[in-house]
Order: sequence, then C-alpha cells, then structure tokens
Amino acid sequence: MSTFHLVQTSLAWEDPAANQLMLEEKLQGVKGGVIVLPEMFSTGFSMASKALAEPMEGATVRWLKSIAKAHQAAVCGSVIIRAGNQYFNRFIWHPPQSSQASELTYYDKRHLFRMAQEHQYYGSGSRRVVIQHEAARIMPQICYDLRFPAWSRNTPHDVELEATAPTPIFDVLLYVANWPAARQQQWLTLLRARAIENLCYVVAVNRTGTDGNGVEYQGGSCVIDPTGEYLVTPSDEEGITTIDLDLKALATYRERFPAYLDADYFHLITDD
Repeated sequence: MSTFHLVQTSLAWEDPAANQLMLEEKLQGVKGGVIVLPEMFSTGFSMASKALAEPMEGATVRWLKSIAKAHQAAVCGSVIIRAGNQYFNRFIWHPPQSSQASELTYYDKRHLFRMAQEHQYYGSGSRRVVIQHEAARIMPQICYDLRFPAWSRNTPHDVELEATAPTPIFDVLLYVANWPAARQQQWLTLLRARAIENLCYVVAVNRTGTDGNGVEYQGGSCVIDPTGEYLVTPSDEEGITTIDLDLKALATYRERFPAYLDADYFHLITDD
C-alpha cells in the first residue's frame, strides 16, 4: 500500500506566508504518506516570476522541509523557482527525512501554458523524473502537461529501441494543477485517459477558488485506477482526502492485461 493525502484548497494570491499558514492549519492531524499540494501552492498561477521566484535554498523549500519533518511525510507541489538567470514552474518532492536542498528531487514543467503566456516567463523542463517512494514509482507532471500523452507514456523513451521491450516505469502518475473551471470536463476526461493508457494509478490535485486574474477553479482532485474508475471521486469542496493505493492489485492487473507489451517504440527529442 502507498498512502496519498490530496490537499484541495483555494490559494491566497501571490502571498506565500498566507498560504503557508493556511496549509499548516489544514494539515493538522495528517501523518505519514505523501502530502500532495497544488501547482504553485505558495502564490497561485502567477506570471510574476521575476518578483516571486525563490532559490532552492529559499523560504518555501525550507517550509516544505519543516512540513515533511512535522508530519513524517513526503510533501510535494510546484513552486516558482529561480535557477541562475532562469525561472521555472518546479515540482519539488521533499522526502520524509531531513534533506539538503541540493538533494531534493524536482521536475520542471515541460509544457508551458502559452494561452497565459507562461512560456514568456518560465523556462521549459527537458527531463522526465520517476521518484521511488517506498514500494511506489511515481512520475510527477504539472497541469498543462496532461494534454501531451507522449510525455507521460509509461515506457522508457531513452533506450535502444529495437533491443528493449516496453515495460512500465512508474506505478503512479501524479498531477498537480491550477486547472480552470471553464475546462473542467477536459481535465477529468484526460486524467482518465492517462490512467487507462498507462496502466497506472493517476493521483491529481487541483485548486479551488478564484485567483488574482479572476480565473475560477472548481477543484476536481481525484484518484483513478488503471481501468479508468474513480477511487476518489472529483469534488468542488475544499479539504484533504486520504487514500491507500494497492500496488499488488496494480501488478495483478498488469499481468492479466499487459497492453504495454504492444506499445510503440519511440524516442523523445528535447531541448537539452
């Protein structure tokens, strides 16, 4: 079993201190497992990267460390990060044990939402990441990444294509998002598709409320099994939902229905 705590909440606009205080209050009583926060949980989906960005040694990453320690849990979500002279919408995973910032696992959002000019204010990631947590292999993705299935395909991409058979490389596809209410049905439809095509669990956390640009969010955080069935049903209410994922059941399903063995070989070309 692998335990996930889905934190669905509204966010204070461009106010990390207020969001940290709010999340601390909501997380009271949560212990162990993986705490999943929304995309840009400290600021909302802001394009003010230059003003809001922090280094990996900054206050928000230190806060993640304190939350991981206090709740004896892995904690994750995306943050506006400055690295050199670039800015990234960066998913950060802090393990339960204490770690230095340089040792944290992170994933930079690959697909930047051009309809909000995100590509004008942030750099694009170039590598996929798989996190080993206890028995689960977890691949993080951020919001708009959901629309691009090749990036999340559950087979190795960087292999000698004719020498290695496709094999699942992750058990859980993890999405953190600020996905607007206007496209809620697309969010839910694509999440189910990703679970089915990848023979995996999908864990998805979206925010609620209205941001500083007047964009409304309807939540819809959920957990989906590899058949496309909801294990956690989408809701528009704020709150924390906890679920245990059965990895043995997932392995059994893959044995009975090994569609990945017929997957197409391909090689992804990135910018690096």
